[in-house]
Amino acid sequence: MDEVRPTSGAQAHGLVPLFPPGLQAIYGECRRLYPDQANPLQVTAIVKYWLGGPDPLDYISMYRNLGCPAQDIQEHWHYVSFGLSDLYGDNRVHEFTGADGPSGFGFELTFRLKREAGETAPPTWPAELMQGLARYVFQSENTFCSGDHVSWHSPLDNSESRIQHMLLTEDPQIQPVHTPFGLVSFLQIVGVCTEELQAAQQWNGQGILELMRGVRVAGGPWLITDMRRGETIFDIDPHLQQERVDQGIETEGSNLSGVSAKCVWDDLSRPPEDEEDSRSICIASQPRRLSDKDTEQIRETLRKGLEFNSKAALPPINNQRQSLSALSRKDSLESESSAAIVPHELVRTRQLESVHLKFNQESGTLLPLCLRGRLLHGRHFTYKSINGDTAITFVSTGVEGAFATEEHPYAAHGPWLQILLTEEFVEQMLGDLQELNTREETKLPKEYSWPEKKLKISVLPDSVFDNPLQ
Repeated sequence: MDEVRPTSGAQAHGLVPLFPPGLQAIYGECRRLYPDQANPLQVTAIVKYWLGGPDPLDYISMYRNLGCPAQDIQEHWHYVSFGLSDLYGDNRVHEFTGADGPSGFGFELTFRLKREAGETAPPTWPAELMQGLARYVFQSENTFCSGDHVSWHSPLDNSESRIQHMLLTEDPQIQPVHTPFGLVSFLQIVGVCTEELQAAQQWNGQGILELMRGVRVAGGPWLITDMRRGETIFDIDPHLQQERVDQGIETEGSNLSGVSAKCVWDDLSRPPEDEEDSRSICIASQPRRLSDKDTEQIRETLRKGLEFNSKAALPPINNQRQSLSALSRKDSLESESSAAIVPHELVRTRQLESVHLKFNQESGTLLPLCLRGRLLHGRHFTYKSINGDTAITFVSTGVEGAFATEEHPYAAHGPWLQILLTEEFVEQMLGDLQELNTREETKLPKEYSWPEKKLKISVLPDSVFDNPLQ
């Protein structure tokens, strides 16, 4: 539970003798930006997170920003969080690791909301939105980066707004702060429509943010969120914007390398009644667990062996299942090294003759992105089940470190399946899966089959995954 109150003058100016140094450093940057707002309204966690409260952010300050008429930047409310970084330096929330690295998670969140005519005080709903994102970070230990996207699937202010998802970018005004406990950067939340989120998934977040900066009603140079915005950037300038996105996908591919998903795979090479050494991952059974050695080997392969040198975008987060629905950054598919990882000799790779992949609708609509934006550019894409250890990784022939090969294109380590697709087969699949590109709801279930390749894909209702025993 939070309460709204003004900060005291002594607190805001850092005059309290035991004022936490991390907090003071961020206040100092805010004072530089808002010298005439020493006592901003603040949403405060009544019971602090380190005392057992539910909200990780101790404070969220709310400032009135007059914009910049010369740059056609409109007046807005500016929200700044306190708590994702280390405010105290005494290990009550974050482990203190020294002043040279990141402070806590290394960032705080900001948000810019268009000020409506007649508004004399900032709305407080953005504070709860920021607390929700902070809970996700603390629960998953997944840090945000500029360009990441968050699929929220609900109007950010619980209204009827089209602004139902978020992108993240560097705050245009607040500079990174060096505190006694490390460096803090400031990531701004930018509200986006579903079509803009999908474009960010298919291409990359930075590209879409740059397009939005050029459209005043979509945010302008400072990316100010207008919850009343009824048009997407594609509605405003259909041909130019879509052409730039399509060109970006064609030349650069997609930065999204993995999502958490409702998915499952079955091995069709072995009769399901043969339970002695069943390779099948069945929805109705308890998912096979990975051993610690398998898990670490998969993490290392994902981290280093599957070759792609750009930072992965954040997989979708569903606001109903924040603790479950994103790959943690430590398990993500970003690669810091191009070195191939040879599978551990004790981990048995199983070659499968025929497989059946099952996805819910949201996951299924990402299949064209997986094929066109990733595999045709020599990259990989992973679906990680939110319901267990099951994972499905699609790889192209140019990916190093994969245990699927052209000779044996379907291969598994425990519940982790890899599928190697040739460029020719990818083009064929894109044609067959074309209807998944539409934004309209597809009538489910949908079945796609390639008998000559011994591959079958089903797109099924969410209920199949949510109620596996029914």
